[in-house]
Amino acid sequence: MRLNKYMARAGVASRRKADALAAAGNVKVNGLPVLTMGLDVKEGDVVELNGRIIGGEARRVYIALNKPKGFISSVADEGGRPTVMDLVGGIPERVFPVGRLDFDSSGLMIMTNDGELAQRLTHPSHQLYKTYRVMVEGAFSDERAARLRKGVDIGGFVTAPARLDVIKRSERSAIVEIQIYEGKNRQVRRMFAAVGNRVAKLERVAIGEIRLGRLKEGHYRKLTRQELEYLEV
Repeated sequence: MRLNKYMARAGVASRRKADALAAAGNVKVNGLPVLTMGLDVKEGDVVELNGRIIGGEARRVYIALNKPKGFISSVADEGGRPTVMDLVGGIPERVFPVGRLDFDSSGLMIMTNDGELAQRLTHPSHQLYKTYRVMVEGAFSDERAARLRKGVDIGGFVTAPARLDVIKRSERSAIVEIQIYEGKNRQVRRMFAAVGNRVAKLERVAIGEIRLGRLKEGHYRKLTRQELEYLEV
């Protein structure tokens, strides 16, 4: 079995992250640093990550989390800011967030220890639409909505066509629901800025067919059987 797949099944990282950890010198097999990407792991081999032995298939955990604003969507933060890991301390297994949701945004995140699922959901070819409820400042015209539906330049990158519905609007603000499948850094905010609107509030309310629903901020729940079937787990 390839080393990156072994690490993913052990629930420590996605395959891509496992390759990065190995390249950084954090992984050893049978006491020796991994120097070759694509190394095969055989039965009886001892794999270490940062000096800790990993192995076997961890019990798979799939969590829906409502991330509040002011939390980093990563395992750790060099600046000491709170992360989503602080919100799932009651889970005995080591889970990690799938994808990102920026510091100033709130809403749905999937947490898991299934590295293969994480890689599949974040790969661009999967085109998994995420739905955001956005409050913007200023007038939001039909012309601006049409530009977002077509795709806009957010600085060297033209976004794919977005799905968009205007929920409510006035001369001073609007509430818009937008669906995109790409995941560029702060993409939704940059998209609205490109048409002349500043985002005042952003909440992710769905990932594909998995919806936030009434889950309270800072709380989490296990994914349902139907949701796992949808994810093909």
